[in-house]
Amino acid sequence: MRTFRPALPLDRARVRALLFDVDGTLSDSDDHVVARLATGLGFLDRLIKPGAAHQFSRAFVHFAETPGNWLLEMADRLNLDPHLAAFLDRRASEKEAIPENFPAIAGILSMLESLKASYPLAVVSARNEVTTRHFLRLNQLEEFFQVVVTSQTCQRTKPFADPLLFATRELGVPIENCLMIGDTVTDIRAAKAAGAQSLSVLCGFGLEAELRRAGTQKILPTTSDLAAYLTETRE
Repeated sequence: MRTFRPALPLDRARVRALLFDVDGTLSDSDDHVVARLATGLGFLDRLIKPGAAHQFSRAFVHFAETPGNWLLEMADRLNLDPHLAAFLDRRASEKEAIPENFPAIAGILSMLESLKASYPLAVVSARNEVTTRHFLRLNQLEEFFQVVVTSQTCQRTKPFADPLLFATRELGVPIENCLMIGDTVTDIRAAKAAGAQSLSVLCGFGLEAELRRAGTQKILPTTSDLAAYLTETRE
């Protein structure tokens, strides 16, 4: 029987740079996607049991939280990566005219304002370049981030270590001094693979139990609580 071992507590004294996921961490888009999908699958509630549509929708979106991990890697092996990237950007551009698809988590702007003087900040997203940049511009967040890493920056995206290592090289901060902030198991696995610390938030897609099982080192109710947590003198 596999034994669950709690992760080591997060060492705030080590943290010199912050890496942020987008969906469910800076943006609350996950909940909107799940709700829309569940509405379209309402027949599952009648066919199986009440709540089945939401459960299936959540599982589907969770699977899609690493959009293109497998697809982008396979395209790269076939030398099709530039074509796939262009296709994804075109598809994203068609959707981005609808601003309400990209709302920021409440309190994100003031949280980043509080942190920018103390930490270099980076985005490490599994979204593509167009949608990531659009979200940051739409919510006036671009100025806070020195580095923006998307699914198209490296050959592999999260849960592989590559995008985190790229971000830290660009920031000039050792990976062991970086904190990955995200809402899913994918973010935790990427942090572990790279050698960064991890902090999870419950304002997105992950459930507390699964985040703990994956080995997150700290859980906060929402990303907006991050500034207060990092500036606390003790737990």
